[in-house]
Amino acid sequence: MSARDELLRRVREALHDVPAEDAPVERSYRRTGAVGADAAGLFAERVADYDATVSRVKAGELEGALAERCRERSASRLAAPTDLPPGWRPPGVDVVDDRGLSNEALDSLDGVVTGCALAIAETGTIVLDCGARQGRRALTLVPDWHLCIVEESQVVETVPQGVELLEAAVREGRPITFVSGPSATSDIELSRVAGVHGPRTLDVLLVSA
Repeated sequence: MSARDELLRRVREALHDVPAEDAPVERSYRRTGAVGADAAGLFAERVADYDATVSRVKAGELEGALAERCRERSASRLAAPTDLPPGWRPPGVDVVDDRGLSNEALDSLDGVVTGCALAIAETGTIVLDCGARQGRRALTLVPDWHLCIVEESQVVETVPQGVELLEAAVREGRPITFVSGPSATSDIELSRVAGVHGPRTLDVLLVSA
């Protein structure tokens, strides 16, 4: 028996108990949580655990909250997706629509303001799928500050619930990003470094109707 045949024999042996591709997949994991109506409250609590800043505001208070965040961050120029609603654009700030801005141009701005696809309460995670009011992936990875608007109606309790809602994005081949707090890594000599894979600062405005 050649080395190739022996290798293939071992692969077949290792896969002997793997179900066929059309076999049903067991999905007995928990799909719902026990938080119920307070999922938004749990999300706010978990986001804060990641050293992100989160504020709960009414829809009518959003404009003022946006302006306040920009003042606190000394931000005068922000990037934004082209379909960001007028009411989500911070007043008194130069909001630059992303029409193919280069990485250098994005990096030169003070930050970015976007919406999101959904948010997951149990993990304090914001999910971006390059859909409405989010823009392309580079828009939320290059600038150093991300100001993200999350509507309470977008908050689900568990990861499985969130994944189910992303089916259309997956089928369309859109990139999906899970954001749990500001970017940070400890890969290099176990020293925590911020801003390696995305914004070093994350502010969330959680908006109720």
